[in-house]
Amino acid sequence: MQHSSRLALFHYWVAFAAFLPAVLLGAWQMLVRSPLPAPLDDSGAYYASVTLHGTAMAYVVTTFFTMGFGYAVAATSLDRPIRGAAAAWIGFVICSVGTVMAVATILSGRASVLYTFYPPLMASGWYYGGAFLLIGGSMIWVVVMILNMTAWKRDNPGRPVPLPMFAIAATAILWAWAAAGVLLELLGILLPRAFGWSDLIDAALARTLFSVTLHAIVYFWLMPAYIAFYTLVPLAAGGRMYSDTMGRLAFIMLLVFSLPVGMHHLFMDPEHGSGFKFLQSSLTFLVVLPTLLTIFSTCASLEIAGRVRGGRGLLGWIPALPWDEPMVLAVGLALVMLGLGGFGGLINMSYAMNAMIHNTSWVTAHFHLIFGGAVVIMYFAIAYEMWPRITGRPLRSKRLACAQLWLWFWGMLITTIPWHIAGLMGQPRRVAAFDYADPLIARMGPLVIMSVIGGVILLGSAILLIVILVRSHFGARAQTESLAYAIAVNPPERVPSALNGFGLWNAIVAVLMVLAYGYPIGQFFFLKQHSVPAVGITSQFDSGGRR
Repeated sequence: MQHSSRLALFHYWVAFAAFLPAVLLGAWQMLVRSPLPAPLDDSGAYYASVTLHGTAMAYVVTTFFTMGFGYAVAATSLDRPIRGAAAAWIGFVICSVGTVMAVATILSGRASVLYTFYPPLMASGWYYGGAFLLIGGSMIWVVVMILNMTAWKRDNPGRPVPLPMFAIAATAILWAWAAAGVLLELLGILLPRAFGWSDLIDAALARTLFSVTLHAIVYFWLMPAYIAFYTLVPLAAGGRMYSDTMGRLAFIMLLVFSLPVGMHHLFMDPEHGSGFKFLQSSLTFLVVLPTLLTIFSTCASLEIAGRVRGGRGLLGWIPALPWDEPMVLAVGLALVMLGLGGFGGLINMSYAMNAMIHNTSWVTAHFHLIFGGAVVIMYFAIAYEMWPRITGRPLRSKRLACAQLWLWFWGMLITTIPWHIAGLMGQPRRVAAFDYADPLIARMGPLVIMSVIGGVILLGSAILLIVILVRSHFGARAQTESLAYAIAVNPPERVPSALNGFGLWNAIVAVLMVLAYGYPIGQFFFLKQHSVPAVGITSQFDSGGRR
């Protein structure tokens, strides 16, 4: 198990090493957009910062954290060493090299295209190459996770795959499907143009391929949080999981429903017809089902724990829960942010209402509440839960950890609530500076300043997180229990084959992807060619910074 622990620990440290500077950049970006004076207030630096912030958060932090979490879950839930550990270390090196390449290119000022790339804007090929190595290298993790689940099933015929392993395998398969879009965009469009192997670029095709990834990647980020909801939270609260079967259904639905929906990000794009946009808008609403199921199951598990601890009456189980446990506190705060962010998502996915908030700060607020709020706060809790098991050193202070979680929660609300309001007032996103002398823009100033305050609180919380983890990492060794997972109220002895593997569900995903993306992608190969010259972002300004 020691080898598996080292794998998880190395991945976690890369994730959190990228996390702190990414939060610092985010706080600086809020300051630049505000009426307040900001250091290095320059539009070129701003867009490079947004690119680095997005790349770090969307690709580096999430991918390394989820891979590390997967290795820890596979070893502990199956109670055997990781198979394919050598390949896992090779994948770690490839992803790390890709990360360094991408970050170095952004810092050199040659990749201010944001993590979504936005062709026909063109960055240096080294940025795209780094992103390709990072995302492509993570496919080794996908194979290792599937290999470990398959090998366990072969050695344990007829037995249900432990839910944590089943869920992490669903995560790996979801990521393989989701990453296909961005990998094809990088390999077939962006890298050839960046290195001069082609003259033109089909921006519409590139955006369509990226849409395959753009929403499904959010559920890749969410999966570790949902796994914690089902398998770690009930045990931390002192109870049992409400239903193992419900968990399996939720992860299957997340896999199937989260993939053929990305075109709702292209509602305002002209290259696709209304029919396919409406189809994917309708499919997007299905994603609500596994989330509602998860919220119900999590609350039911917490109620079981609260009543075991002596809670009485309709809601007496809530104060009976151990809110001084970081995992329990984190899930309570995460569910609040998930509810608020999910409401905003219903607006985003609506074909009719999307036009009201398209490309405004509302979208930024929704995105940060879901990812930066509900997802990241559970990453913190998972780290606090796993750190002692991985390092053999206890968490130095649960009280300080809970304070860090509260800071993150309030910082995220103070940041994003003003963004929602400013978005409804028409404030655009992806804009470096505003003229606050304009009366229409000036009324947004107080809201932007409030978000700056939230950003400072978030930065303080991120610093506190690193302090807690470093102090724990170098603390005195102590005997710690191995990582355990919640047992269901009625543990299943056998489950249907459809709930113990992914063959059927992969076939269904393939059919849905062909229906949702077959024609929208295929049309670019038989309709009139409409490629355009790429615009190198480093060629837009002369040495004096003038257009």
